[in-house]
Amino acid sequence: MKIYELAPSPSARRVSIFLAEMGIEVERVPVDIRSGENLTEAFQKKSANHLIPVLEMDDGTTICESIAICRYFDETYPSENSLFGHSPIEKAKIEMWQRIVELKGLFVAMQAFRNLTGIYQDRETCVEAWGDVSRERLVAFLPELDEQLSKSSYIAGEKFSVADITAYVMCNFMKNLNLDVDESFPHLQSWLQNVSARPSVAL
Repeated sequence: MKIYELAPSPSARRVSIFLAEMGIEVERVPVDIRSGENLTEAFQKKSANHLIPVLEMDDGTTICESIAICRYFDETYPSENSLFGHSPIEKAKIEMWQRIVELKGLFVAMQAFRNLTGIYQDRETCVEAWGDVSRERLVAFLPELDEQLSKSSYIAGEKFSVADITAYVMCNFMKNLNLDVDESFPHLQSWLQNVSARPSVAL
């Protein structure tokens, strides 16, 4: 079993932190997406979305999409501290906040970065104005997270979950947009300091 990845990328970071939380080690294979290695026919046969990360089983079966990979390991290695939750309501709340943070936070941050920097302009249309709008949308989302964290210790409740992993990766990635979690977001800032102390994120 192996994971094809670009280790510093947000998507790969989510899987790495998740596996570290579970104490699971998997062989890693670096993929140079900046040079277009993920665009090769060989890689695209492995990845349904042509992106990293990709989990490849020993029998050749592959799974892409970060959360799908995390769910596979969650099901394969059941734990009393599942990062996807246990009770129906816990699972639903974690799923809800995971999606909110993903769609209104992390993905928006990535859209802003890609369109403002033009880092992949050799293979996609980059629109600087859309990058500006995306950055503004991300800024507008931060008060929502701060408000949620005024009600609970973690994003989806009182337990660390996959939603916190996504939010942590978002908070670190947005530094590329000259954005930071400052004193205007006290609850988010306190949460970030707490999560940053976890061994799983010190990769």
